[in-house]
This record gives sequence, C-alpha cells and structure tokens, in this order.
Amino acid sequence: MATTEECRSALGELSDNLAQADDDGVRGAASLDRSLSCHVTDLDTTFTGRLADGRIDVRDTYDGPPRERAEIRLAMTGDDLVAMVGGELNFAKAWASGRVRLEAGFRDLIRLRKLL
Repeated sequence: MATTEECRSALGELSDNLAQADDDGVRGAASLDRSLSCHVTDLDTTFTGRLADGRIDVRDTYDGPPRERAEIRLAMTGDDLVAMVGGELNFAKAWASGRVRLEAGFRDLIRLRKLL
C-alpha cells in the first residue's frame, strides 16, 4: 500500500509532467485555474490545492474526505495514484472502470479529457 509521502510525491511528479507537456491540448487543459482535491481512499487522506498555470500546487493534507467541495475532485487508492503517475495504469481505463473518480463541472470535464 502506498504511503502518504509516496502519494504526495506522485502528485508532485504529475505536476511536473503537466508543466513539461508539449501538446497544445494538454497545456490548455492544464492551464485551468481551479481548486483541486485528491482523496486517497485507502489512506483516508485528502490532498487539496490548485491546478493553475499548468501545475498542481498541493497546499494542505487532511485526514478524512475533503472538507470543502473543490472545483475538480479526484478519488482513488494510493496504489492507483502512484501507478497512474508512473505510467503503469491508464487513467481513462481506470476512470471508466470506476477505480478512479473524477468530478468537475461539465466544461472542465471537456477540457480535462485532453489530459486522459
């Protein structure tokens, strides 16, 4: 089982990957300015922050589910987060199968699909 530190590191790596994206569609989707939460279900830990300027800025970590409703909300196990960022788990397939939950407004989902 992935640790809280491994999950935070994976979010940092995901942020770096978004910042280095060459594709215009990915850069456009990552350039949203939205609040973000990632609930790691098996650790019952939530990371909160912002997706802004093509990066994910993790600002806080809380025990339990998200305290506030972020504009973009993710939920998954720690192992799935680490595997997804490491390229071992395809996000679109994990989302379609229910292993990963992504909730956001309709317009944001349309833009975020480019990241999938």
